[in-house]
Amino acid sequence: MKWGKLFYWLLLLVAVLMLSACGSSLKSQEEKEQNNGGQQEVKKSNTEEPSKVETTPPEPIVQTIQLSAVGDILIHEDLYNAASVGNNQYDFTPMFELVKPYMEGADITFANQETMIGGVELGLSTYPAFNSPVEIGDALKNSGVDIVSIANNHTLDRREQAVLNSIDHWNKIGMLYTGAYSSFEDQKSIRVIEKDGIKVAFIAYTYGTNGIPVPEGKEYLVNLIDKQRIKDEIDRAEEIADVVAVSLHFGNEYERMPNEAQKELVQFSVDEGADLIIGTHPHVLQPFSWVQGKDGNRAYVMYSLGNFFSGQIGEYKQMGGIASIEIEKVIDGEQIDITLKNPKFLPTYVRRQKDFKIIPMHLLTNDDVKNPQGLLEDLKRHMSQEVPELEFVS
Repeated sequence: MKWGKLFYWLLLLVAVLMLSACGSSLKSQEEKEQNNGGQQEVKKSNTEEPSKVETTPPEPIVQTIQLSAVGDILIHEDLYNAASVGNNQYDFTPMFELVKPYMEGADITFANQETMIGGVELGLSTYPAFNSPVEIGDALKNSGVDIVSIANNHTLDRREQAVLNSIDHWNKIGMLYTGAYSSFEDQKSIRVIEKDGIKVAFIAYTYGTNGIPVPEGKEYLVNLIDKQRIKDEIDRAEEIADVVAVSLHFGNEYERMPNEAQKELVQFSVDEGADLIIGTHPHVLQPFSWVQGKDGNRAYVMYSLGNFFSGQIGEYKQMGGIASIEIEKVIDGEQIDITLKNPKFLPTYVRRQKDFKIIPMHLLTNDDVKNPQGLLEDLKRHMSQEVPELEFVS
């Protein structure tokens, strides 16, 4: 019993001591908090998330350029004789003066230089085997042309030397060319023009060279139409440009509507990624069109731009024009959209009987051609039958 009471008192003492220690600890903690002036509460408020600031996403960047194209530049004897200023020199600039403002008004202007400008040293010649003065190249440059296609059925008329002479002069005056080249290395280089942040690539091909064989080992002298080459070059062009323009010298001469072979090749090119088709060769105008690609893409098609400047005779053969399309590039963050829209056309006419000037058709008089207004209205209906939104410039 004595030991039991002793054990009881010992337990009681231990309990009292423990309660006393806890009370001192709690009191010490309260005093510490009071001395710190509520520091714990301040720390808690510091860990709260800062209020979020509302930000407005940046506006999309919109860039726009206008691209224009003209058709066949076919220098017959009548033209270079009219342009002669003596001493084997020529001046074609007066013949372009009425259309120059429209040509140089575009951001990029393309032309089909159908005859080689081999120059007087090779001897000038007319149909069927053309060789033209270099000064026609100077006139195009002066009128605002930025690039020419030289892939056509007359490329090899005067053989290799005429092609090389032409290229030398294009390089001399700073004019880009496509479709015929001086070497394989030259051929590999896809021509790209950049304006206002928009890059346009140009590639060109012809159906043939009037039976003149391309020299073996010098296939760079002219691009013949070959689907695999077209596909490969469109693929390469898409990697370096926003828009791919394909010039196709094809179709039947003097037919005012595209044939099935033209339509099939255009569809193939668009399916492969072409954005713009510039057609030449028929020497008459064929209607414009929009063509849908297999991946939902859409291309603007100029099946034939007719003769822009030639010595051919006949109302339809003397009509050409300046075709234009607006290219819009919208950059919205990482998204880039390219749209071709707002097609326009300025019909033109080569006035033979006076000075071979290229005349905007709305300026023609009865002295130039019979019933000029009726001729113009007929042309408007013809060119817009598949593109009703086509705007005619005057």
